[in-house]
Amino acid sequence: MGILAKSTIYDSYSPVGDIVVIAMCFVMLVLAYTSFVSKNKTFLKYNIIVALLFVASLADIAFNYKLSEVNSAKGHTIVYVLNFLYHFTLYTSLYMYVLYIIDVQRLEISKKRPIIIVSTSLLAVISVLEVLGITRETGFHIDENGAASRGKDIFPIGYIAFVAIIVFLMVVFRNRLFRQVMRGFYGTMLISFIIIAIQYKSNQGSFTVATFLFPAVAMLYIVHSNPYNIELGAISIRAMEDMVRYSYEKRKTLIFMSLYLREYDEENKPFTNELQKAIRRFASEFFKGAALFQVSNGHMVLLADKAQNGDFENKINRMLNEFDVEYQKLKLDFKIVFGETVDEISRNNEYVAFIRHVHNHMNMNEKHLVTIEDIELFNKYEYILKELADIYRGGDLRDPRVLAYCQPVFNVKTGRYDTAEALMRLKLPDTGLVFPDQFIPLAEQNGYIHMLTKIILQKTCDEIRYLLKEGYEVNRISVNVSVLELWDDNFCSDIFEIIDGSDIPNEKIAIEITESQTDKDFDIMKNRIDVLKEKGIKFYLDDFGTGYSNMERIMELPFDIIKFDRSLVMASDTDSKSEMMVGGLANMFADMNYSVLYEGVENEGDEKRCINMAASYLQGYKYSRPIPIMELKNFFSKVEESA
Repeated sequence: MGILAKSTIYDSYSPVGDIVVIAMCFVMLVLAYTSFVSKNKTFLKYNIIVALLFVASLADIAFNYKLSEVNSAKGHTIVYVLNFLYHFTLYTSLYMYVLYIIDVQRLEISKKRPIIIVSTSLLAVISVLEVLGITRETGFHIDENGAASRGKDIFPIGYIAFVAIIVFLMVVFRNRLFRQVMRGFYGTMLISFIIIAIQYKSNQGSFTVATFLFPAVAMLYIVHSNPYNIELGAISIRAMEDMVRYSYEKRKTLIFMSLYLREYDEENKPFTNELQKAIRRFASEFFKGAALFQVSNGHMVLLADKAQNGDFENKINRMLNEFDVEYQKLKLDFKIVFGETVDEISRNNEYVAFIRHVHNHMNMNEKHLVTIEDIELFNKYEYILKELADIYRGGDLRDPRVLAYCQPVFNVKTGRYDTAEALMRLKLPDTGLVFPDQFIPLAEQNGYIHMLTKIILQKTCDEIRYLLKEGYEVNRISVNVSVLELWDDNFCSDIFEIIDGSDIPNEKIAIEITESQTDKDFDIMKNRIDVLKEKGIKFYLDDFGTGYSNMERIMELPFDIIKFDRSLVMASDTDSKSEMMVGGLANMFADMNYSVLYEGVENEGDEKRCINMAASYLQGYKYSRPIPIMELKNFFSKVEESA
């Protein structure tokens, strides 16, 4: 021990704490690179922090070892270097913690720039003071008797200054992070502060670096971890996005296979043991280095590096054949999508959206190999969705991208056209005319449908006002509404506001709506219909005869017109029994004072048959295809002509 025995400042040191830190750094880095942690921009800073603490522990051990050999005041440069390295790495780790927190909180440049300047300046100043303390022997030094002395120890000052910056960030910008995440950080930091305070008061330093490591452990668990589903061996969707991004940056092609099980796509629905075993086998047996990701409870995606699986086509075929065997046992409805990653989708990390898009165009129990056409169609839909979002945000009720079309409706009783159904089209710069089946589902899925309804209602009201002003006879024009819109608390007020602002009578507008499928939809639909009918707006039950029709529910809703679907018009033409059945339904509605409208009337045979089946109104290609709403005046009659 030499003359160090004279000093009581460092002789209580034990390397156990630093050895544990070194081991923990190895463990954390191994876990970080062998599990699917989120390797985002902050992950690099996390690695630097762990590496700095690793170096600090080594420096601390080496410093105390060399210090134990001191027996004179000369020839101890290595001791001074190790002491400086130890302090500098700890200061720098605190500096990296500041930068890390700034990244996690996503601070704007105007807010983070002054913090970075202050932190960088503090690191530079405190490092210079450490060097001056050694060279001038005002800080750590070894006196002429070979005794080590702290001198004016500035480490606590630097530590407190950096901690103050960290606390400032955590308090002032606490709303930038989820509360539970903040509590995790607060807890580990508080433990670190308490331990280091006790250490300093006890003239002890064995666990200093360990206190710096506690927040890093919290960061790995809270910010970067993507825990496995232990039962399936699946990882979260965030890890999948991370793997796709990483592979794209490294120019690697991945093989993907998506499995969707409709029966299990309910939150927290447990898998049977047999199904769990089958999924684990498929995830591990066929592809080298494959990883399974759980998109939703019943939707999983398997990713594997193509370069590691040279015979991947054979492997896919084997896997699909094995799946057919399992399907015969389990009898679960499924959709399978498989293929290779492509830059167009990887660039924006859109595989979940892409696969769901492919699902929407598949039948159940179908396997689909991704094609160029799928990607082109997806890109088109993504473009449409982007335009819909812009239309929604813009809020312009006369947005020129939304075109108002209509289909005239023939009034059987008067023999004239005095009503019509308003229809929508989109006209977009890159795609031209877009039909409803391509954008209505997207608008419904993403919450944009009510804005489109408001736009088409506004343009319909504009045309009605014009037609009335020009002396045309307008009974009403109907506008389609999605059941999803009815859940909007402002639905009725939005409808009234547009009609009132257009200065037309309420009864000139009708609303077409399909039958509700749930009790909750039914209750809200009844409430909205009652409010709007009170002001004179009429209601059509659209698409009667498609899917499941609940007559009891229909009777409880005060519809004015029942709109028979084209499928019933076609069915009535198959044989006399079918015609009698459709006619019986129509007569029943007519006897209860509902008007019956047949859509999809295409020829004189359809027309004659529908008139004989209690038709009040007829709509279809026999009379007109959908036309721009401005052309409706070519079908409507002026009031004097009607007289």
